[in-house]
Amino acid sequence: MKAVIDHIGIAVGDLGAALAFYRDVLGLRIELSEEVVSQRVRAHFIPAGAASLELLEATTSDSVIARYVEKRGPGLHHVALRVDDIDAALAHLKARGVRLIDEHPRPGAEHSRVAFVHPSSTHGVLVELKQPIRPPETEPPPARVQRFTCGNFELMSLYDGVMKLDGGAMFGVVPKTLWTRQTPADDRNRITMAMRPLLIKGEQTLLIDAGLGDKEDERFHEIYGIDRAAHLDHALAEAGVAVDEIDLVIATHLHFDHAGGFTTRGADGRVRPRFPRARYIINRGEWQDATHPHVRNRASYLADNFVPLVDAGVVDFVDTDTEVVPGVWMQRTGGHTAWHQMVWIESAGQRAAYVADLIPTVAHLPDAWIMGYDLYPMDTLTAKQAFVREALARETLVFFEHDPAVAAGYLLESNGKRSLQHPS
Repeated sequence: MKAVIDHIGIAVGDLGAALAFYRDVLGLRIELSEEVVSQRVRAHFIPAGAASLELLEATTSDSVIARYVEKRGPGLHHVALRVDDIDAALAHLKARGVRLIDEHPRPGAEHSRVAFVHPSSTHGVLVELKQPIRPPETEPPPARVQRFTCGNFELMSLYDGVMKLDGGAMFGVVPKTLWTRQTPADDRNRITMAMRPLLIKGEQTLLIDAGLGDKEDERFHEIYGIDRAAHLDHALAEAGVAVDEIDLVIATHLHFDHAGGFTTRGADGRVRPRFPRARYIINRGEWQDATHPHVRNRASYLADNFVPLVDAGVVDFVDTDTEVVPGVWMQRTGGHTAWHQMVWIESAGQRAAYVADLIPTVAHLPDAWIMGYDLYPMDTLTAKQAFVREALARETLVFFEHDPAVAAGYLLESNGKRSLQHPS
């Protein structure tokens, strides 16, 4: 068994003070944070030569790190050793009578599999074994930010990771033999879907939807095949936009994969608005449906994603199609939900549209390719046909919220078949 030091884990109670020391006093570079859902912590990595420091911040009051800080105070939490084969390493230790906390690896930060060795076998030190998982070389890392312009607006398609939903539910009445040609399914019949909020920079900075966010537990992530190794915080940092620079957040609707990122849970367990200076714009009818769900839609509406916004007094409700700022307006489409909205952007003779779940992926361009999740599919059909006519009549850059490969493009139609032209 060969092992080398990967990082030193440090539990912190006051993250701001810790970051100020390592960054401002020592001059070390702080990498972007990463949520480790299974352990209910947020990891902040600091490269320090061949190994790293890992500052561990509790995301819930019942996490291991929260209990550790409460009992012992902040300080050294564990030493992580990198191994080539974690399964073989665990078998090696178990055969020698070493006490293990984890007999089987679990997901860890930085695309890794991890397992912990009990301090009783390591002379009082908690030891983490870590095996990096290298993504296949044939799969390039996702682009966290894709930049476009629309007149005087800068548009940035962001990224909050991927999820997996049942392919049959995603394509409704379309037979599997047809949709699998466009979107292959995994062994559980799930297809991969990105979560792509849209940032609009003009005189004000607007965000449309905010992805899943970081509040859900490991079971939720397993059910929906969530992978947020790269997420919205990474994308915003790459875009050069801090969370407190966002002025307005627009909700197309309040399903968890669109509104989950509207709020965040602190170490004290309280849920707060994620964007501290922003006003949140929500359709009043959508709010009523989300706060009074029925058996068909209740799994999609999670109260922690939106109720704390009203409690904080940061919501502006709208009742009709509304121009949010000059050149940006919301239009109700219905269909997916009764009050589902899309967003139009227009400036200096150019136009773009963020269609949300009206056309979630490029594969959904044909009229009949409508999600089984849609509560009012005939309304979806009517709204889609009207939108496509308008987008074809006047060149429109269309943003797709859930396509895993394509952020945006221009619609084309020839002999009744629709396709997409990618922006040059």
